[in-house]
Amino acid sequence: MAKLQVELVTAEGRLLSQEADFVLAPGMDGELGVLPRHIPLLTPLVTGEVVVRNEGNEERLFVSGGFLEVLPDRVVILADDAERADNIDERRAEEARHRAQELLAQNEDNAEAAAMLEGALFRLRVADIRRRRRGEHGGPPPAQ
Repeated sequence: MAKLQVELVTAEGRLLSQEADFVLAPGMDGELGVLPRHIPLLTPLVTGEVVVRNEGNEERLFVSGGFLEVLPDRVVILADDAERADNIDERRAEEARHRAQELLAQNEDNAEAAAMLEGALFRLRVADIRRRRRGEHGGPPPAQ
């Protein structure tokens, strides 16, 4: 069966390099699913979750901004920020969520605080999905 070579890169370096059967990424117009032999495209990414599946195994990652390039046998994700689900510090993400909400309460038009809140919420969501898939108990999902 055909495979995709998936590369996820940030300014800090390569975060992921592996083969995959399927990639799901948060594009500007919604989630974009990519299978081997997909038509080539280049699209901006929004904050969300990337899922990389290979032979039944899933790798979940948080991404914030960047671009997705699709070639028939390759997917390259150039992300402004990215983090593996296993590496998300939920306490830190929860603190960022609280800080952002406080800033937005002071000034609703604070774009930086809105972006910080969006990133924190998606990090918490990705971490929660990882925890539930492993059968871990960590309380209810974060409030939005």
